[in-house]
Amino acid sequence: MDFLANIVQQVLTVLYNFTESVGIPNLGLAIVLMTIIIKLIMYPLTQKQIQSTKAMMEIQPKMKALQEKYKDDKQRLNMELANLYKSEGVNPLAGCLPLLIQMPIMIGIFYGIRDYNYAAHPEIVTSFLWLADISQKDPTKVLPVLSALTTFIQTKQTMPAAGGAQNKMMMYFMPLFIGYISFDFPAGLVLYWVVMNIMQIAQQSIMNRAAAK
Repeated sequence: MDFLANIVQQVLTVLYNFTESVGIPNLGLAIVLMTIIIKLIMYPLTQKQIQSTKAMMEIQPKMKALQEKYKDDKQRLNMELANLYKSEGVNPLAGCLPLLIQMPIMIGIFYGIRDYNYAAHPEIVTSFLWLADISQKDPTKVLPVLSALTTFIQTKQTMPAAGGAQNKMMMYFMPLFIGYISFDFPAGLVLYWVVMNIMQIAQQSIMNRAAAK
């Protein structure tokens, strides 16, 4: 992942130089700009993944009913599940490919921001809003709380109203887990996660309105 991390760091440097050229040099702003650009580029993949995941969640009650009905006949179960996917217009693998494509990019961003050599560039402005240094943990704990809150909102958006108990448990567990680990991450990395979630929430809202029409 060093290759991807290096690319992320180079992009951050370019975007920082851009902020400097417009008179507001700031690495935090560069991270925000990079996150927005990445989310816009990956929007088609994100859209496909969300639609597939939501469709799979919505047919879970029917899947469970089939699994219970044909629990002693695996061959018939597989056939009935295939028929269900076909009748509902759902491809169970459609959500996997976008995720597989996105994962290396996300991991590269994670290491790129986390391991950015701030010390080698003492001239870079690393303060951002209330943060004195985004290479350090957020002493106010605001960003970790925002990371948990935005993760919860983003997760709830994709959760069907009839989601099972397991889905509802994940809706609360994941935000708490993300918030917990964010306490030990550099503020710049948590800033990326919060902005990414906000972009995701906005994109999901647009997709929901489009689907409603």
